[in-house]
Amino acid sequence: MLLDTPSLYFRAFYGVPESVKAPDDSPVNAVRGLIDMIATLVRQHSPAALAATMDADWRPAFRVAAIPTYKAHRVAHGDVEEVPEALVPQIAVINQVLDAVGIARPESPGYEADDVIGTLTHQARGAVEIVTGDRDLFQLVDDSRPVRVLYTARGIRNLQFVDEAFVTAKYGVPGRAYADFATLRGDPSDGLPGVPGVGEKTAAALITRFGSLAALLEALDSGVTEGFPAGSRNRLAAARDYLDAAPAVVEVASDAPLPAADLTLPDKPRDPEALVALADRYGLDSPLNRLLEALRS
Repeated sequence: MLLDTPSLYFRAFYGVPESVKAPDDSPVNAVRGLIDMIATLVRQHSPAALAATMDADWRPAFRVAAIPTYKAHRVAHGDVEEVPEALVPQIAVINQVLDAVGIARPESPGYEADDVIGTLTHQARGAVEIVTGDRDLFQLVDDSRPVRVLYTARGIRNLQFVDEAFVTAKYGVPGRAYADFATLRGDPSDGLPGVPGVGEKTAAALITRFGSLAALLEALDSGVTEGFPAGSRNRLAAARDYLDAAPAVVEVASDAPLPAADLTLPDKPRDPEALVALADRYGLDSPLNRLLEALRS
């Protein structure tokens, strides 16, 4: 099980009231929410291995070089992401809690958590479940292994199980073609413009007709006119430079450099003294007890 941890702690922050405070009156709503999420996931899915992946770089330079608008609307200043003030100090606490419990939190300099997930998925020899609220990771679903996404849009207790059939039913494209489809359609939430005038239906029709973005571009460059919905060929030609650059942004890396890490679920805390200190300081006894019980069982 691979957790898109930034996606989950943002969800926890907005889902648990900010009135949830530590004894010193500091906010801990995201911390408590994330701990409870992990406890629920472990209890309900019993993974043999678990990684709470992290962003070492939330807006990697290689993606910005390809598409300068990538996540530009979320920049606070410089290279700093715009994050709610009450969430910022909680991220460090989350890291300390995960370390004390013994849950691996892999990251890779210059890469996002998505890329860590893509790399660990590529390396895994068995079934993989990816927990995220980010549709970008739909591109990793693979029924043959299987790899599926547990999508959190409706909450951690009401997960949507995303496999190739789900992607096909919802978007009208072959299950593993989501990245090509998303490149054409674009994604305003990430500052990815897409091809002007090409929406979901046209993008799906193009990918279904040609099979992949690479095959579509080959047909476009070779002068083929058949198979293009009305008006789409000219739009694609006008966006040719974008279509060359965008895959580097949309496609999740499968080769991010990662140090060796033990992803085995701990049955007892790695650092009990540190965990007790964190529980006392931040008032985390109840959620940590639930997590430890889930790990033991």
